[in-house]
Amino acid sequence: MRREGGVEEINRAIEALSKRHDKHMAVYDPMAGEDNKRRLTGKQWYDMNKFTAGVANRAASVRIPKRVSMAGKGYFEDRRPAANCDPYAVTEALVRTVCLNE
Repeated sequence: MRREGGVEEINRAIEALSKRHDKHMAVYDPMAGEDNKRRLTGKQWYDMNKFTAGVANRAASVRIPKRVSMAGKGYFEDRRPAANCDPYAVTEALVRTVCLNE
């Protein structure tokens, strides 16, 4: 993702994440979704049950920073995990989806 042309890999990862949105949301909130229901509301967020992605879009599930989009390489931000999530469970879900293509 951080090499030249990495935006293609970022887009591939986002596509994979979109297909497993429900599974990730279950892992991202240890309170069975209740914390995210409170957190992912208001005008800055869309429906938490719907996966969205966008460049410089802080309301999206997954955000690509503008400078990453302009450079064509870098990283993306998964904005869905709750603050009290289990970082190991979140990392496992991300690796299984993005790296292992499960």
